[in-house]
Amino acid sequence: MKKLAKYLKPYTGWILICMVLLFAQAICELNLPNLMSDIVNVGLQQGGIEESAPRVLSAKGMQLLTPFVDETDRTALNDGYTTENFSDKLQEEFPDAVPGEVYVLSEEKEKREAAEEAYSHASAAMLRFFQSIAQQNGEELNLSDSDASASMDFDAIYEMLPTILQMPEQAFSEAIDSSADMDPSLSSQIGIVLTKGFYEELGADMEAMQNNYIIRTGILMIGVTLLSAVAAVLIGLLAARIAAGGARTLRRDLFSTVEGFSSAEFDRFSTASLITRTTNDVTQVQTLVVMAIRMVCYAPIIGIGGIIMALGKSVSLSWIIALAVIVLLCTIMIIFAIAMPKFKIVQKLVDRLNLVTRENLSGMMVVRAFGNQKREEERFEKANRDLTQTNLFINRVIVFMMPFMTFVMNAVTLLIVWFGSKQIEASSMQVGDMMAYMQYAMQIIMAFLMIAVMFIMVPRASVAGDRIAEVLETKPSIRDPESPVSLTAPVRGEVAFHDVSFRYPNAEENVLEHLSFTAKPGETTAFIGSTGAGKSTLVQLILRFYDVTDGSITLDGVDIRELTQKELRAQIGFVPQKGLLFSGDIASNIRYGNDLATDEEVRRAAQTAQALEFIDAFPKGMETGIAQGGTNVSGGQKQRLSIARALAKKAPVYIFDDSFSALDFKTDAALRRALAKDTAGAAVLIVAQRVSTIMHAQQIVVLDQGKIMGVGTHKELLKTCPTYREIAESQLSEEELQ
Repeated sequence: MKKLAKYLKPYTGWILICMVLLFAQAICELNLPNLMSDIVNVGLQQGGIEESAPRVLSAKGMQLLTPFVDETDRTALNDGYTTENFSDKLQEEFPDAVPGEVYVLSEEKEKREAAEEAYSHASAAMLRFFQSIAQQNGEELNLSDSDASASMDFDAIYEMLPTILQMPEQAFSEAIDSSADMDPSLSSQIGIVLTKGFYEELGADMEAMQNNYIIRTGILMIGVTLLSAVAAVLIGLLAARIAAGGARTLRRDLFSTVEGFSSAEFDRFSTASLITRTTNDVTQVQTLVVMAIRMVCYAPIIGIGGIIMALGKSVSLSWIIALAVIVLLCTIMIIFAIAMPKFKIVQKLVDRLNLVTRENLSGMMVVRAFGNQKREEERFEKANRDLTQTNLFINRVIVFMMPFMTFVMNAVTLLIVWFGSKQIEASSMQVGDMMAYMQYAMQIIMAFLMIAVMFIMVPRASVAGDRIAEVLETKPSIRDPESPVSLTAPVRGEVAFHDVSFRYPNAEENVLEHLSFTAKPGETTAFIGSTGAGKSTLVQLILRFYDVTDGSITLDGVDIRELTQKELRAQIGFVPQKGLLFSGDIASNIRYGNDLATDEEVRRAAQTAQALEFIDAFPKGMETGIAQGGTNVSGGQKQRLSIARALAKKAPVYIFDDSFSALDFKTDAALRRALAKDTAGAAVLIVAQRVSTIMHAQQIVVLDQGKIMGVGTHKELLKTCPTYREIAESQLSEEELQ
């Protein structure tokens, strides 16, 4: 996979933008539980009161707090609050308040924080003091009760204020000392409860305060959610574009690399495998890139962020998350160990399925002719069953993960509720914090689930990436020279073999040995011999589909290995043994050899190839559609169109690799006569099985087991070459041999 990383370099900027958006989305999603916690804790339980110390305090309230603080806290309260007359602004917030002198909390951060801490201590000490009085009277006052302020009669307390102020400091020392040792979160909660009572004393609209806070926080939650959604949509869009762009370039390079392959490389990689690597394997990598951008970066952010935020809510419950993470990691490792070996063979099974399907479809006529449909069905069924069983095994392993994850999430939720409720009872945790903790735990588990999904996807995509890299790193055995030579114009087309020998890659014996001859311009050189004699291999050497093992082949005296493949093949009009047409129409297939050919030149090439008669018989003529592979025309028609395609090129060298085998004798004779006129100045090389096709050639090369058995004209070879005479006698009558 690392070898393919370069295809993402052009998108580095977009990837960085995705990272920023992922971070923004994670921050939004990590803040949503906090906002929900605020609605529960502040909006519902605290009546919308956010601050632990009142922003405005009556003179009596300040007097009430004074006895319950030590000297340090008293100084902090005096510095943190300033006296003001009731203003219009305060009147709006406290509509039922009696105008007069009040204490207003300072705007300076340090003074405000010190005053809030002192106020929390004073509130806790005061409630401790009144709790002891309540207990003496047989009553109970719960310090953690959100309605504790309602159970306190402020009018009665204020009546007791003169008495309280006259009491010695020792009477409050126990309450002050116990408040100093109290958990800060608990003393803060007590302060908020008392603040609600002070606000009610001043005449604040507590219902409006609560509603305003809930609405304000709710709007903020909606905004954060929308921002997260926008970021997610943009990330998805950018990830898809990045992956699609990288896959497009990857497919282009794959196709370009395969186009440069010689026949030796095609012998190494099957056609079915190359198709799978260009389509299915690239899709696997593309899918991984999308998921990687979306998950690989997002999961650590949300996981680590969730742990930090959860610890901020409660450290004592962290063991629950730690236990869940350990269980999840063990599960992921087990799944990975089980599924990984299977991923390595899935792509090979896809290759096999494609191979069987391709062979069956391309060879359908042969299959039906021999009545082997059942056998082909069994071949396909086996390949399909092997792939299906492997995929099912992998899917079963993966499917197990989802219910297990659900079980873990439910178990974590149960543990948090069980132990969290005990902390709520002990006033060391609030309900909203417990709810937020559960959401953070779910986010952490989901982050590990994303990582698990990536662990599942990466092996298969990695195998696909290695298969793609294998093709891209394969260097064609046929390469252009570093310092190519150009042919001198005009190119005459003289092809000469100089002691040429050839063996296929990894073969032990030569298939051609010590071939020497010259194909001259204006002459026809024909090759004949038994099946397997090496005729088609010989002409493939001229096109450099393979390179010679020994000796050399020259074109106009220049070694063809010193020419670029493009320049060499531009001089050759080639008609393969099997006529191959491309989807399109007849005209486009003929112009495939020469894009610049005029309509007149196309018709002339078709006429020479004896194809014009059947072309004009079609209602659309040259615009008649050709199906993929030319399946809607006969074998003879395909051969004639292939010949016309080569003739449209107007090359100095023409190679016909057994291209007349599907033609009847009449068409064959007419075609040879027409070719003699149109290729008068070119070197024509013909591979043939029929002696009648080549008997008028100026030079006939007889091959047998890769060796030249004779070179000459038809008449000369009948006298001097027993191999040729044997072939001729098997095909011609006694009169034709004379």
